[in-house]
Formats: sequence, C-alpha cells, structure tokens
Amino acid sequence: MSSSITGVSAADTAPHGEDPKSALEGDRASTGRLGDRLFGGAATGAGLTVIALVVLIGVFLLSQAIPSLMKNEVNFLTSREWVPSGDHPRFGIALMAWTTVISSILAMLIAVPLGVGVALFITQYAPPWLSRPAATIIDLLAAVPSIVYGLWGLQIAGRYFNPVGNFVTDHLGWLPLFKAGGTPQNTIAFISLVLAIMILPIVTALSREVFAQTPGPHKEGALALGATKWEMIRTAVLPFGKPGVISAAMLALGRALGETVAVMILLSALAPGSPWSWSIFNGGETFASKIASAAAEFDSPQKTGAYIAAGLVLFILTFIVNAIARIVIERRKAFSE
Repeated sequence: MSSSITGVSAADTAPHGEDPKSALEGDRASTGRLGDRLFGGAATGAGLTVIALVVLIGVFLLSQAIPSLMKNEVNFLTSREWVPSGDHPRFGIALMAWTTVISSILAMLIAVPLGVGVALFITQYAPPWLSRPAATIIDLLAAVPSIVYGLWGLQIAGRYFNPVGNFVTDHLGWLPLFKAGGTPQNTIAFISLVLAIMILPIVTALSREVFAQTPGPHKEGALALGATKWEMIRTAVLPFGKPGVISAAMLALGRALGETVAVMILLSALAPGSPWSWSIFNGGETFASKIASAAAEFDSPQKTGAYIAAGLVLFILTFIVNAIARIVIERRKAFSE
C-alpha cells in the first residue's frame, strides 16, 4: 500500500541483487563518516589555531624584547636594577622573579591542602543538603573580580593581618625569611594569603570533581576489608584523584603567577635604593604588577622592550609549569594503568 502511494519502493532504490536494508544502513554509515570527518577536521583546526596563537605570541614577545636586551648593560636574569630607559639601560628581573615565585609558592602551600580538604569534606563526609550549597559557595569565589579581592584586602583583611604579621616578625624576625621590612598588609606574606583565597575555588572544584568519580567498588572494597573512613580515603580516593589534584594545583599556580590587579593594589614596591632581603614580610613587585603599573610610561621602544622582556620570562615560566604538570600527569596515568 505504501509503495503504491509513494511510487518508489525500497527494493526499487536498492542496487540489483542488494538487500534494501543493507543499502539503507550503508547510506547512514556514509552520512556518519562524513559527520566524523567534519567534526575531526573542525577539532584539528581548533587545536592548530591555539598552537599557532601561542607560537605567534612567543615570537612577538621575543622580537620586541631582543633589541632592548642587546642594549642592556647588566645581566638580565640576575641584576636587581631596573632602569630601562636612557643611553645606558640597566635592568634585570631578579627582584620580580623572587617576588612572583615566592608569593605563588606560599599561596599554593595554603590553598592546595585547604582545597583538597574542602573537596574531601564535600564528597566524602558532608550530607547532600550541606554538600551542594557548600560547593556552590566555594565556586562563587571564582566569580569575584580581582579588584574586589584587592580592595577587600586593603580595607578589611589587612587590619586583621597586621597583628599576626607583627607577632611573627617580633618572635621569628631573627630568621631572614621573617625579618620585618614594612607594614604587614603590604608585604609578600599578605598578598600570598590573598592569592591563596583567589585560587582556592580552582583547587576545590577540580579536586571535588575527580574525588566524586572514584569507583564505588574501590571504596566499598576498602570498607569491606575493615578500613576506617580515613583509611578508605587514603587508599582508594586519594590515589585515584592524585592526577586531578596535580592538574588543579598547576592550573591554580598559573593563576597565581599571572595575577595583576590585587597584587598591584596590595603589595608595596621597594623604594629606590632601599635594601633588599629574603624576607616575605618585605615589599616587592611581581612581573604582572610591574608591567601593569608602568603601562602608561611606555614612551620609547627601549623601555617598552624591557617590560616586554619581563613579560616574556613570565610567559616562559607559565609554559614550563604547565609542561611539567602535563608530564607528571601522564606518568601518573601510565603508572595507574
């Protein structure tokens, strides 16, 4: 009946001697293969575009930095001077590198254990009525702009940190790392605390997702063998989630290395000619805050190139951090498999 209505039957459309059902399946497979090719091409193009952008950014930074570096009269990597203009430019990144690295490391030492602990509480201990609102509140911290953190630290948190900083410097000031060098709320120690709060949502969210994906049989098997809750977490949840925690930590480290506005608001720069020390209770400038604070002064190619050279170092540093994280994760996956 349907063949008489349409005028063409499945048997008429199939080649001679071929099953009509097989012909229909072949058409669908051909369409599916076309979709796969289109999607694969689009994904490949997107990946190549990202790689090309990164390479072009690196080439641009290098091309702009080399002329200034060629005129520099001191060692760019070890000098603490920063006089990029004039006929005899002398500039180095030692101070910026120290401030950037130490503040990021301190922020990681605070945020990673705290974030992992919060993620374990949300996924393993908290009841559903508490875990969902807690996860939402933690995630909302990531939506707060950097300038809000800076103003909050400047107007509110700094007042509570000053007594703590003074206590530390009074009792541990004989150590070079804790020697007093300025108002505590304008030091590397305080900006590290603010950075830790800023990167906490990244560590918590990614760790929470990977802990929640721990296979149920692994946890049930550990409990069935007599393990306590903590022993189950230590033997089943943490080993499974270790690659995810490493990824979260490295992503958070990249955020901390490149933070600009909050650091620029809170961290006081060292006055010209003031003594430098290893203390975290001293001022300083990171790569990002130094470039941002001087952006309005790029009045010559030589001076601009000096700051671009500093940005190139930050670019390479971030790239190395992510590459190391990728290597660690791949090695961990191979070991797990």
